[in-house]
Amino acid sequence: MKKSWKPPSSVRNAAKRGLKLRKEAPKSKKGGTAVGVARARDLANGKEIPISTIKRMVSFFARHEGNQKGDDKYDRGAIAWDLWGGTPGKAWANRILKKYNKENKKGDNK
Repeated sequence: MKKSWKPPSSVRNAAKRGLKLRKEAPKSKKGGTAVGVARARDLANGKEIPISTIKRMVSFFARHEGNQKGDDKYDRGAIAWDLWGGTPGKAWANRILKKYNKENKKGDNK
């Protein structure tokens, strides 16, 4: 089983959008944390993403469902959502984790 995955262009583009909007946003509207910004940089640059990070992505999206659409262009929740790969990132991470879990249970005799 693979141990890391390259994000598809839709995920990379969402992360790039999040970084761009965060940079343009007024100081009071800077969405995302240092971890979110680091995640966005990795995703935007097409870095291979390990399963531990995929699991964190799935957890982030589960906690922040509903933040993907904000009231304005610089909505903090929407920016944070995009930093993690946006809606394409959610689908991608969930798909990988589901497949990973299924494949790893095949050889588990416990």
